[in-house]
Amino acid sequence: MMRYLAGRLAGMIPLLFGITLICFFVIHLAPGDPAQFLASMNPKFSETAHEKFVKMYGLDKPIYEQYWIWLKRVAVLDFGDSFTPDGKSVTTKIVERLPVTIWLNVAGMALIFLIALPLGVLSAYKKNSIFDKSVTVFVFIGFAVPTFWLALLCMYYFGVIKGWLPISGLTSYNFDSMSFGGKVADILWHGFLPVFLSVFGGLAGLSRYARNSMLEVLGEEYIISARARGIPERKVVFRHALKNALLPVVTIIGLSVPGLIGGSVIFESIFGIAGMGQLFYQSVMSRDYPVVMGILVIGAVLTLIGNLISDISYALVDPRIRYGRK
Repeated sequence: MMRYLAGRLAGMIPLLFGITLICFFVIHLAPGDPAQFLASMNPKFSETAHEKFVKMYGLDKPIYEQYWIWLKRVAVLDFGDSFTPDGKSVTTKIVERLPVTIWLNVAGMALIFLIALPLGVLSAYKKNSIFDKSVTVFVFIGFAVPTFWLALLCMYYFGVIKGWLPISGLTSYNFDSMSFGGKVADILWHGFLPVFLSVFGGLAGLSRYARNSMLEVLGEEYIISARARGIPERKVVFRHALKNALLPVVTIIGLSVPGLIGGSVIFESIFGIAGMGQLFYQSVMSRDYPVVMGILVIGAVLTLIGNLISDISYALVDPRIRYGRK
């Protein structure tokens, strides 16, 4: 196993290099440049300031030379400075936003797995029953409804009309004066709607995977033999069938890791939450290349790590799979 892990980790380096190379060239193909954006936002941005900005960040150099300079800095974990007027480093801006995004997405993913897996297993066990059909209709409604449209409807109804839930930000204006318990309650209150919408939209995929995998396992001969020997149905389903049915679900777990960043762009932009998703959207709109590349690199690393976690989880779930052995 250790030899397998070492090989996979070593193989991530050229793959990550290829991903960053493609991303760097693609984002520079977008029309416009950071200097033009700053000029459009600031009428006093003169032609001299434009030239100084371009030379300071090396934007006048060939794109391959810009990539080589960026790559040498990233090799020592330096993502450079943002093009925004505040002049903060990319690392600082990401670290400031990262906890919010991690909290929202980890909470959403945890609830999705806690709800979707039992729904999928019970739907398979009670195939074609009223429960199975009801769950199917419910999860596919969540899958079919556009997330941003549902978010706007919920904001208008629960926030504007009823006034039950906040529709912007993650804290109240008097957050600093609250007690510790009040701060926790305030964050949960503000995060309820974004997390709920994330869970509602993500239930369909995982629950269907769990259901189909469970149906396939329940039809295997060893399950039929276990039932014929008089083993209790609960033990057959939850001890013999469930563990083998988790293999396809493990793949979804690994692929969900990159969603810690990518899945938050819509929610954070709509609800005005200062997280990584909102930062990524704002950076793309303003052509802030260093911040965009920094977030893309983190997303690429999470994707590679997610795939590795999936492969390792296969061996933990299924004893027949062992890496590093002939």
